[in-house]
Amino acid sequence: MPKLLPDRSFYPSPTMAIQAPAETLAYVALLNPDPTASDALAVLDVDSGSPDYGAQIACVTMPGAGDELHHFGWNACSSCLCPNAPHPHMQRRYLVVPGMRSSRIHILDTVPDPRQPRLVKVIEADEVIRKTGYSRPHTVHCGPDGIYINALGNGEGNGPGGIFVIDPETFEIKGRWEKDRGPQQLSYDFWWHLGHDTMITSEWGTPNMVENGVNPELLLAGKYGNALHVWDLNSRRHLQKLELGSEYQMVLELRPAHDPNETYGFVGVVTSLKDLSSSIWMWYREGNDRGGAWRIRKAIEIPAESAAADDLPHLLKGFGAVPPLVTDLNLSLDDRFLYVSCWGTGELKQFDVSDPFNPIETGSVKLGGIVGRQAHRSRPDEPLNVAPQMIEISRDGKRLYVTNSLYRAWDEQFYPDGIKGWLAKIDVRANGGIELDPAGFLEFDGMRPHQVHLEGGDASSDSYCFS
Repeated sequence: MPKLLPDRSFYPSPTMAIQAPAETLAYVALLNPDPTASDALAVLDVDSGSPDYGAQIACVTMPGAGDELHHFGWNACSSCLCPNAPHPHMQRRYLVVPGMRSSRIHILDTVPDPRQPRLVKVIEADEVIRKTGYSRPHTVHCGPDGIYINALGNGEGNGPGGIFVIDPETFEIKGRWEKDRGPQQLSYDFWWHLGHDTMITSEWGTPNMVENGVNPELLLAGKYGNALHVWDLNSRRHLQKLELGSEYQMVLELRPAHDPNETYGFVGVVTSLKDLSSSIWMWYREGNDRGGAWRIRKAIEIPAESAAADDLPHLLKGFGAVPPLVTDLNLSLDDRFLYVSCWGTGELKQFDVSDPFNPIETGSVKLGGIVGRQAHRSRPDEPLNVAPQMIEISRDGKRLYVTNSLYRAWDEQFYPDGIKGWLAKIDVRANGGIELDPAGFLEFDGMRPHQVHLEGGDASSDSYCFS
């Protein structure tokens, strides 16, 4: 079978993408802790054969202040090969980088030199709000027919949050995506099952609920997000709400199976009001019938760990425990390994999810943590600040890249002694198990790293329509 590769980084299926060449560059969103200063996008050399391996080789500073760069994505990816809306002429060329607090959207061109991207366009906040009614853009996904971006709220910082679409060639905002949102009001993440015309969205809180940090009154009252929403991707209409219960607060990152024939995925829940545990839930559709109902069940629970009040930040002193704070997870392209970051207890966990209904823990790396401060193996005598947060996986599943900053207001609540930004590389053993690369540790001078994307694609950038 001849390969259909209009762009050499596009692959019809995840199985074919796994065979792609190893990445040589990584792009990292950098938050400036000074809200009156500019954020940036760093470029790292991750080519193990390069003399600059592990170093930051370039940095693009954003023109405005206070953006709070968070998640970002590509203008185009493997979904352009989908038969229902083929765009094989497209090129993975532009990085779409929103400011979650400023609502500006930056477009960076990685051609002709991917080692030194150039800022070519800024969509200002007033245009985003005027054309969509939304603000605080968050997740970016390259869809078959456009760039999809979700937003946390409206122009006043209240609900509803939702999704809007940008033209992938002109970067003109095409407008709000939803035609019928049903009961959905809160927003955080979105992704889809392209083979089943289904979108899934998750819930955090409106901008007014989250921008000043975790609000204990709202949290204890169960007001943060605790549900998923299922949508018809074609008609843009709400189909079903999947309730987790108000005990479970802040339902964040969504990781659907990469195999487009499958109808399941995983979502992380930050905390339980019952015992401060974190959990991973699995959504799935019953049967093979397109009319089958969607269900959700808890798949993994990670308990809080006892701690002395003197070792805890003010927000946690009354609990006598440090929560795991699961704030990111990621799924390898072969749908075998799920990685979960415990930003509170300082750990990255690996689960074999070959049977998604029965995950098995197969590996763990302890690093940092609110109390543990576990050192990196390259600096065994230095207690490490903060813990793994954002996770990115190479297409072949052999390398992980983790960063340690979450969100400015949360950083300062849970790590009040300050955040020293770093990125760590973790190697994956063939049959399960993970270990730190002693040479894969980079600190960022005064900046806080968040999402990482790899040149040519990774486990959270692309969607596929062929199995």
